[in-house]
Amino acid sequence: MLPIVVALAATVVLLVWMGFFMMGSLPLLVLKHDTPLDGRFIRGLFNVYYVAVILTASAAALSYVWSGKLVFALGAAVIGGLAFALRGWIIIPRMDALRGTIPGVDASIVAFRKLHIAGMLVNVAQLAMVAWALTQLKM
Repeated sequence: MLPIVVALAATVVLLVWMGFFMMGSLPLLVLKHDTPLDGRFIRGLFNVYYVAVILTASAAALSYVWSGKLVFALGAAVIGGLAFALRGWIIIPRMDALRGTIPGVDASIVAFRKLHIAGMLVNVAQLAMVAWALTQLKM
């Protein structure tokens, strides 16, 4: 009984992080993304989110393995792996590269905003996947 309780608790925490990020990053689209301070703040929010998801999804995956729910473990591992990739190789490095050119290059502002939106869309897709899995797959 304990393994499944731990796994479900980790999943709830994962959903809280995803929901917090979705609700917290949406109002930031109002920003023009035209100052280094805007870019630094948004990049910091994404970084904290990805670290939280990596840790929480890893805990959930290990807990699901412990409880013998391998499909759920795979799903949590995919979410953690995607967050790891987005943080290490895709979103964060591109944001860092664009932040240095934001005050002077309009194309950088547009590209940074697109990265912000893309990161949010990936989060919404992951959140929907977790919600669907919890409601449709049998424990």
